[in-house]
Amino acid sequence: MSRPHEAYATASRMTISDPREFEASILTRAAGQLQRIRDNWAQETAGALRDALLYNRRIWTVFAASAAELEHPLPREIKQNIANLAIFIFKRTAEIEATREPEPQLLDTLIMINREIAAGLYRKP
Repeated sequence: MSRPHEAYATASRMTISDPREFEASILTRAAGQLQRIRDNWAQETAGALRDALLYNRRIWTVFAASAAELEHPLPREIKQNIANLAIFIFKRTAEIEATREPEPQLLDTLIMINREIAAGLYRKP
């Protein structure tokens, strides 16, 4: 297991006993950071945007890496959907970072994806 995975596993055991709830909480946190930046666009700094995008990208990097593991228990189709979402998020993040003067609405899709996935994780299977 790589170090990010170990940190993720350790943090999830220490803070919340249900891994789904932990994943939902970090997605909700990332969405909240992005939403605050969007809501206060004129007052926010480029550094705050960069930090929020980095946090979100790290979360999705762990999700994608975890889903790529052969022993991961999720069905193949769901793992593929996670990978596709991660790729989209990485591309959107790169687009925002490459834009000299990005528009706040570029964050909308990232916020919506995080909130929707979190809502699904909060529901009990």
